[in-house]
Amino acid sequence: MKNKEYPLYEVVPKISSIKDLLEQKNRNIPDNIAFRFRKGKNIVDKTYNDVYKEVQKASVVVLEKYGTGKHIAIIGENSYEWLIAYFAILMTGNVAVPTDKELPADEIEWLLNKADVNAVFISKTYRDLVENIEGMSYMTLTDLVNAEAENYENYEFYEPEPDELACIFFTSGTTGRSKGVMLSHYNIAYEINGCCSMFYPEGGNALVVLPFHHAFGLNVAVLMVFNYEMPIFLNKSLKKIKEDLQESKPSLMMLVPLFTETFYKQIMDTVKKTGKEKTFKKGLKISSILMKLGIDKRRKFFKDIIDVFGGELKYIISGGAYLDPRYVFAFRKFGIEILNGYGTTECSPCVSINRNYYKKDGSIGPVIDGTLVRANEEGEIQFKGPSTMLGYYKDQEATDEVLKDGWYSTGDLGYVDEDGFIFITGRKKNLIILSNGENISPEELENDLLKDPAVNEVMVYEENRKIVASIFPEEEFMGNTEYFDELINKVNKGRPVYKQIVSFTLREEEFIKNTTKKIVRYKNIPKQQG
Repeated sequence: MKNKEYPLYEVVPKISSIKDLLEQKNRNIPDNIAFRFRKGKNIVDKTYNDVYKEVQKASVVVLEKYGTGKHIAIIGENSYEWLIAYFAILMTGNVAVPTDKELPADEIEWLLNKADVNAVFISKTYRDLVENIEGMSYMTLTDLVNAEAENYENYEFYEPEPDELACIFFTSGTTGRSKGVMLSHYNIAYEINGCCSMFYPEGGNALVVLPFHHAFGLNVAVLMVFNYEMPIFLNKSLKKIKEDLQESKPSLMMLVPLFTETFYKQIMDTVKKTGKEKTFKKGLKISSILMKLGIDKRRKFFKDIIDVFGGELKYIISGGAYLDPRYVFAFRKFGIEILNGYGTTECSPCVSINRNYYKKDGSIGPVIDGTLVRANEEGEIQFKGPSTMLGYYKDQEATDEVLKDGWYSTGDLGYVDEDGFIFITGRKKNLIILSNGENISPEELENDLLKDPAVNEVMVYEENRKIVASIFPEEEFMGNTEYFDELINKVNKGRPVYKQIVSFTLREEEFIKNTTKKIVRYKNIPKQQG
């Protein structure tokens, strides 16, 4: 099919809630595999009926121990037990509070208090994070799943109201302290329905590597794929990613840009180290010629590369941050399509995505059905629709700042083209406003610098009314100031003086990042002198 607009997919039935999702799958395909994961040296398969029964059992335990109407946090590495706990919390009329296990104990305590958490389900590995919180009840995820419960098969899942609070997700806090995003049962259901109608994976398996405590990692990478009825392999640790790729043979993966960039760099390093650069370039040239003739031999020519991902990978859904289009082009040459989307926790999270056969490189796609998008007078992208959050938990002032008349202001700058495709050009809070009144988007300069293979990471910012760059180079370019002098001159060429980088520094360590692998600007900009 050519790259043009076509009808929305109606392959999977719509859902009204997570309760409806679980019941539909148990009713229609009880014996199909829902999840696969490692347990010691073995691979365990769980069917949709297994999931349903274990959620019933865990729900009875939750009711007996905590009742209903409580806020219950989940802390731990990605696991089947984590998901059962999440489902059980929602199926008992409680509110789930997914919490980042990598945070310091004092920050976790602050978040739990902020969200009025009454109890915590936590993996044994991270139990020490909550043991010393006064008055906090906790139970390990393993104990929850293994607990005995009488007559649990008769338990009927809690029926939520559409606008009832289901989850509190904490934002990543790249520009300040985290806020608790309140998502309703319908927010999440609408998100799943909308994404499933825009994109269809065309069969196969999925591998999940993104953390469940983020909305993208849970609502899209797990729940949306669960609705597709695809077996989902749960990666518990990135240390096992190579083994899990070979075991799961995914046709679909959801990734943040850093993962995609890392995979690409590893592929190219391998090509260089094995002395296959000439063969590789020749293959690219021949493949390109054949594609123009309507002959697609990409997956045959680059079988070795596709085999790195298990041999079946067809689609990568990229979200969470900006991905340079050159990676989209590069993977497409191998026969793997990267579809950029846009997600923000405040919108459950995905509100737009490039479709299988209708896409524009460099864009984040058109909005999902029923959602509105616009760029306001300042060029800030705003969304309005059923996936928009209820608000920030116990923070009306912050809610009012970003939510007006149902329109959520993302803080991202960009535009919507004549076909409804959205393009992001920068971040409103990152704008550099110079003394001459000119506004500079640092992302514009950063993206140009990142195109150079010597640049691993970069951050552009203002210092003493001048534009400067802090660069973390690739290992072989460490300390090579002469090379980067030339690069800065190259990037500055053709730009007006006020848009040029005046100076740069080379870092020896990577930037501080949040758990979605975004650079945390306020922690990385050095204090200005003088």
